[in-house]
Amino acid sequence: MLVPGDPNIRVDPAHLAALESDPFNHIWLVESDDGVCGTALLTICRDAMYRDQPFGTVENVVLLASVRGKGAGRVLMDAVERAARAARCTKLMLLSSVARREAHGFFAHLGYDGDRKRGFVKYLNRAR
Repeated sequence: MLVPGDPNIRVDPAHLAALESDPFNHIWLVESDDGVCGTALLTICRDAMYRDQPFGTVENVVLLASVRGKGAGRVLMDAVERAARAARCTKLMLLSSVARREAHGFFAHLGYDGDRKRGFVKYLNRAR
């Protein structure tokens, strides 16, 4: 749903289990009566500049359209932020597709600043 048509996406239950047991990765799911309706992944990254204080990267923030605007996204992102604060992260970073303007408004509402820095991505080891 996040990247429609990407042939590289492979969600493997064994890999999810390994991430779940890794102390530097945290995965959250939001469920509704219909099943999983949202996800978020936080990775705690060691930082060379701030001694023992890491930073966090947020990925795979996905919400079904049917639950957007109903608080599920805030529940996910609050959990991400609590975990990052508990790990003493100096900052949280995330990328969002330039086309996802509604998501940008949501992230800005939560305090994420999309104006001070610019994200760059170089994809590697992909089929296309």
